[in-house]
Amino acid sequence: MTPENTNAELITVFLVDDHDVVRKGLRFYLNAHQDIRIVGEAGDAQSAVNGVSEQVPDVVLMDLVLPLQPGGEPTDQGGVQATRRIRQLSPHTQVVVLTSFAQDELIFSAIKAGALSYLLKDADAETVLHAIQSASRGEASLHPRIAQRLMAEVTAPAKGQPDPAAELTPREMEVLQLIAQGCSNADIAAKLFITERTVKAHVSNLLGKLHLSDRTQAAVYAWREGIIKPE
Repeated sequence: MTPENTNAELITVFLVDDHDVVRKGLRFYLNAHQDIRIVGEAGDAQSAVNGVSEQVPDVVLMDLVLPLQPGGEPTDQGGVQATRRIRQLSPHTQVVVLTSFAQDELIFSAIKAGALSYLLKDADAETVLHAIQSASRGEASLHPRIAQRLMAEVTAPAKGQPDPAAELTPREMEVLQLIAQGCSNADIAAKLFITERTVKAHVSNLLGKLHLSDRTQAAVYAWREGIIKPE
């Protein structure tokens, strides 16, 4: 299924949290913004996957500790499993994690499952709104503590092994730097005067050379290796 959106500026959002009061609060706040439309919500992983498959939203706001199915007990794998399945069924849809938990295993599991952004529930409302808007453009948002954990996880090349960044072409290095600055493919194309298709090819090539799976890992790698300094 492909998303149908008559307003290019409208961002469709699906809410996933097992606490009804949290969903109500998010819905109330986000509905006040003209560029946001809530298209559905769920309180468990199964219902989330089914709802997203039907609605194909731009962004899913995802809690991580969820029941796997209606009426079940919450588990720390509920949100991770839902994220992985959603990304498989609807690659168009970006997942923004919004959770109370910052354990390493949850962070890394969520990112590996395909989550673009990771926020904690102590984030203010404007930060959540900005993360949703950024995710609709393919740009990641990370809570500062999460960014630190991810940066520590991206290790330098092993001793005696060549630096994989040395394999990047000058153009691929430019694209990597712009990814780390939070630029979308459209932004990169405009800055480098190339097409978005060419940008996608460069992104795919550099991810392969660096043995990384997504743009978030590429950005963290660039920060960790000093290719670009976070502001």
